[in-house]
Amino acid sequence: MKGFEPFRQLRGVLIAAALCAGPGHALAADIRPPTQKVEVGRIAGRWYEVARLPNSIQKDCQGGTSDWSRTATGYSVIQTCHRGTLASPPTRWKAQARISDPPTDGRIRLSYFGGVLNVEYWVLESRADQGWLLLGTPNGRHLWLMAQKPILSAAARTQAVSRIRQLGYDVAALEFPLPAHH
Repeated sequence: MKGFEPFRQLRGVLIAAALCAGPGHALAADIRPPTQKVEVGRIAGRWYEVARLPNSIQKDCQGGTSDWSRTATGYSVIQTCHRGTLASPPTRWKAQARISDPPTDGRIRLSYFGGVLNVEYWVLESRADQGWLLLGTPNGRHLWLMAQKPILSAAARTQAVSRIRQLGYDVAALEFPLPAHH
């Protein structure tokens, strides 16, 4: 029904705002802006969620993915997860992304709901040789370990979790959702 579309959009904005403004479970002690140069071309494609800090919008999300496609002004991003089980219908969030710090390409601004909500994410670590990266919010409340394959090797996962700890996050608070199908 068309009359309910504004209400659905408002509900989506409120949910996304809760993700960005809600209390964090494991605030990092000292998040610093990215300084490592990220190869922007390596962001394109599908990324699989390996771990995250708990957040309200992804409660019970399994099989999380982010699909990044190049556009004339940055990227089109579709984030997907399945509530409860991988057999559940997918929940999707669409966004437009722009690199907001060209010297490092480590700051990415995502715009949701046609620009109603804008969120900055930082690439806190990028290990292209191992196929993973860490994304976080500047306030230290939210963090994601993303990989180019659904499952990281044990060595790469250990290294990523070690880096998360070095950044000041409580690794005991990390959630490791079921991986998406390849």
